[in-house]
Amino acid sequence: MESLEPGLCRDIVRRALAEDLGWGDVTTQAAIPPETRATGVFVARSSVVVAGLDAAFEAFRQLDPTVTMTADRHDGDICGPDDRLATVSGLAAPLLTAERTALNFLRHLSGVATLTRQFVDASAGRIQIADTRKTLPLLRALQKYAVRAGGGVNGRLTLDERVILKANHLRVAGGVRTAVERVRAAHTDVPVQVEITSAVEAIEALDGGAAVIICRASRLDLVREAVRLCAGRARVEVSGTVSLDQIAELAATGADFVSIGLLTESAAAADITFDLRPV
Repeated sequence: MESLEPGLCRDIVRRALAEDLGWGDVTTQAAIPPETRATGVFVARSSVVVAGLDAAFEAFRQLDPTVTMTADRHDGDICGPDDRLATVSGLAAPLLTAERTALNFLRHLSGVATLTRQFVDASAGRIQIADTRKTLPLLRALQKYAVRAGGGVNGRLTLDERVILKANHLRVAGGVRTAVERVRAAHTDVPVQVEITSAVEAIEALDGGAAVIICRASRLDLVREAVRLCAGRARVEVSGTVSLDQIAELAATGADFVSIGLLTESAAAADITFDLRPV
């Protein structure tokens, strides 16, 4: 699994801490003597796929560089109820102040990884599970990392990575053929993906050199036809609103992968707690 870029993680965590801290943690400052030390344990309360330990650790580290952290599990691991994920020890005040930020990252990213693994398991290896750009603002890199931790693959990270001609592009450009020709003239070496609504559009896209043909999940007949037309020429992606119950049927079409927006925009937070005790 491709690791998370440390500098990017540090910057995101810094901004999250600043958002939560305001002018200072008045509760902790008033109630906890500064020399008090404590140890905290992250514990799973249900079955989860872990993701985001580095971000959680970074939240504590930024407030107390002397903090010590031991991971009992690693990102990508499947954990059951009451499994210990990690232990953090250091000054109690910074641990208390960073607790919510650390948990927010760990619970959310583990939720993304857990949901992704459910889709991956449902696919039984017959179709790849991919994410989309339907991510929370400024958290895209972390969320896409969590998808990888769950066994999925990443779709486009940024708009400059590849060309994806979707319905709005095609309507404004004047159709598939015109849009693909313009893209090919402007970017001869950039992979082109085209969303199609008919076999005719699929043929136009293929003739223009499209690398991926995108079909809506609601059009299984078109997905099957696109698979037939694309054999040896391009890959087929299925997109749109997709549920776990649909994965087996989509895999049976022969499509190469399915992009699922809800992996990153709708995943429920994983049930993980942080138990802190004085030492």
